Amino acid sequence: MTTRTATSHSGPDAKVVEVSISNGHALVTIDNPPVNPLSVSVRKGLMDAVRAVNDAGCKTAAIVCAGRTFVAGGDISEFAGPPPLPHLPDVLNAIEASETPFIAVMHGTVLGGGLELALACAWRIADEKTKFGLPEVNLGLIPGAGGTQRLPRVIGLERAARMAANGKPVNARTFEEFGGLDLVFSGDAMTALEGFRDTLPPRPTSSSERTVENVDLTALKAEITKTAKGSNAPMIALETTALAATLPFSEGSSIERQTHLDLRQSAQSRALRRLFFASRSVTRPDRLKTFEPAEINHVVIVGGGLMGAGIAAASLAAGHRVTLLERDTESAEAGRGRVEAIIARDLASGRITEARADARRANLTAGANYATAFDADLAIEAVFEDPEVKRAVFAELAAVMSETALVATNTSYLDPNMIAEGMPGPGRFLGLHFFSPANIMKLVEVVGTSATADQTMATAFAFARGLGKIPVETGVCDGFIGNRILSAYRRQADYMVADGASPYDVDKAMRTLGMPMGPYELQDRTGLQISWANRKRQLAAGTWPGRYVDIADKLCEMGRQGRGSAMKKGWYDHTGGAGQPDPEIEAMVAAWRTEHGTAKQTFTADEIIIRIMAAIVNEANLILEEGIATSDTAVDIVWTEGYGFPKHLGGPMFWAEETGIERMREAFAAIEAQSPGSWKAAETLKG
Repeated sequence: MTTRTATSHSGPDAKVVEVSISNGHALVTIDNPPVNPLSVSVRKGLMDAVRAVNDAGCKTAAIVCAGRTFVAGGDISEFAGPPPLPHLPDVLNAIEASETPFIAVMHGTVLGGGLELALACAWRIADEKTKFGLPEVNLGLIPGAGGTQRLPRVIGLERAARMAANGKPVNARTFEEFGGLDLVFSGDAMTALEGFRDTLPPRPTSSSERTVENVDLTALKAEITKTAKGSNAPMIALETTALAATLPFSEGSSIERQTHLDLRQSAQSRALRRLFFASRSVTRPDRLKTFEPAEINHVVIVGGGLMGAGIAAASLAAGHRVTLLERDTESAEAGRGRVEAIIARDLASGRITEARADARRANLTAGANYATAFDADLAIEAVFEDPEVKRAVFAELAAVMSETALVATNTSYLDPNMIAEGMPGPGRFLGLHFFSPANIMKLVEVVGTSATADQTMATAFAFARGLGKIPVETGVCDGFIGNRILSAYRRQADYMVADGASPYDVDKAMRTLGMPMGPYELQDRTGLQISWANRKRQLAAGTWPGRYVDIADKLCEMGRQGRGSAMKKGWYDHTGGAGQPDPEIEAMVAAWRTEHGTAKQTFTADEIIIRIMAAIVNEANLILEEGIATSDTAVDIVWTEGYGFPKHLGGPMFWAEETGIERMREAFAAIEAQSPGSWKAAETLKG
């Protein structure tokens, strides 16, 4: 006999939790697309389900989820206010204490509240492709429904502390080895469930009632301190998990819950949640939602250097057929080698299987004949940053490709309108600015020309998302969003060095803020010649804004163009491997100051940070005022995803809000006084 009861509708027709009973066994199905979050309607449905299966005297109750995944977390939209009833800890305690034992049947991703739900069940079985994790630290939070207290009681303290503190998921086989799963299956989940029920093991001790062996977490604490880079949640998660070894579940979970609720109000969590929602909104502009993206199968990449190879590797990983074009066969084979090296690294690291590696190699061709682009759906040029070289590439592509196929430039600074000028089918041209290494970095700036069609933009956004990237729309200006702000960042850093700050102190201050490296370390890594070429271009065009400090130019003229240069020197000396501060640079900078009569000023670390941030925030506001960026969150996404700005600080615009507008105005006034005539003030920062 089968009975079916629908419970907890989020709307009149939305059945988010449904219970069906057959032969004494219950099936509890969560259907809350797209990722089955534990919203209030699901929590109510689960509480009703516990009562229903117990009232029916069911032998077991299995929780399954419709769609592509098991529960992938809580409902983050609820985190801004008081949590509505029923609270998740109460729901999970009811499931754990239920007279009818629960079985979690999992697939897809089991994250955050989803893993907490699974841990409250008596047994856990999962498809072999399932991933498990507690990613709350990525939102500046810790688990709030017993995750830090149940997990160590199931898999051990050190493993649980690591999962809670680093937020990284583990696969099903690993989680099974940890002791977190009773069965890993492949194939049909219902068949696996039936088999598991047929040979049901004795009901285990509830996870909350198990004991935890204490272990020394000193080494793990040092590791987390290093990797957290100023984010508070990872260490709090580790320390809260450690409570499981010394406190009863009820006390430890109570502390965990209150800590979780307190963290919801913290600036770091608010910053990270804002970025979480922004990364979804900016990637799907409202005006493009009515357009159906064109299908992209064949992608042509022109230029097989580091950037082109990275774009090609990312396209292959997304399942596209890729043709890599170069100026001659030898260069094309060198480009193929770079792409295959990326594939080999992915294989060696275990990120892909041999079969996937073979499929990617099979989808890659390389050559020098533009005629092979005749059936391409999209071509991306990634050649030298010279407008005439890029125009020549566009002309060759336009001559062989369909007039409906998309053509994109990967330029960092140049105007795509100029590159595409006079080409047939102007609506299909645009900019796709990838960040290096393009196979790893998630940001892509999508740059429409004055003629780019919305259909083209919709397809470009869909293509970038398909690569696993975060596409952000930007208008046309020198450097678009990211590099234009970077130029202001570097200018202010140079002004302080010219007036008395050590470049090494500037770098140290910005690392203190949370940047992965300072501006001079970054120049050494990327090559000083890149920004040098841009400065020369701006000087020749008469567009350089105000005061000019040519110290970096002199380094380039000396051959000190970064760690990858023949000298292996830039601002730092890299001849011994790791970059070291160089007394020669200090002497050169001192001599420059004497020659130019600049005063020897002293800047504290806080002054360095606030003045550089004033330059960044002012430029960002100008970009917004000019309509180059669509929102302040778009700016923050660009700078957190493309330039390493600490995510727990929310991006430059959020940081400025938290710092306070008056302090930002004072700092901007200071940099204006330091370098008169060098800055245009945004309306927001005008005194």
